[in-house]
Amino acid sequence: MYSEKVMDHFQHPRNVGEIENASGVGTVGNAKCGDIMRIFLDIDDETHIIKDCKFKTFGCGAAVATSSMATELVMGKTIEEAMEVTNKAVMEALDGLPPVKVHCSMLYVVVLWLIQVIFCLMGKT
Repeated sequence: MYSEKVMDHFQHPRNVGEIENASGVGTVGNAKCGDIMRIFLDIDDETHIIKDCKFKTFGCGAAVATSSMATELVMGKTIEEAMEVTNKAVMEALDGLPPVKVHCSMLYVVVLWLIQVIFCLMGKT
């Protein structure tokens, strides 16, 4: 049902935690299944490069795995480049998700969009 990569990221998630004084924090949930993701970004003010990325996710294994993989995919990218990382790219990096779990990969896209909006409103882009 789940790929080895999904199981690895679920059992050994990367970048779990919080960033004190984060540049951006976003939280999103899926009322349909109960998954909640909070992502913390430390973004360089001048280069807009994501220096650190942490997450906390309450949800199923697929939600934890997609959150973990998403943090790995955006680390070191500018906020603009990170916005180009799609939920499809997250799923592909995990060697796929069962069709009923595709919605889990959307949490990352929504929360990153929220952070970019906050970052723009703060006049940082």
